[in-house]
Amino acid sequence: MGTLGDMDDTNSSEARSLERRATLRSRHAQGITRLMAQRADLRGVHALADFVDDAVRWTV
Repeated sequence: MGTLGDMDDTNSSEARSLERRATLRSRHAQGITRLMAQRADLRGVHALADFVDDAVRWTV
């Protein structure tokens, strides 16, 4: 059985992982939005990129 300290380490590790994932998700969305703003000719090329770009626009 683990100690209380082990559980704290696990929780902080999970929290760091979740924070890192959220940061990467935000950075990726910003990159797609910036690219789509610079290159309108890319619209319609990749459905997921269009979806992310539209989603970000609706949340701002």
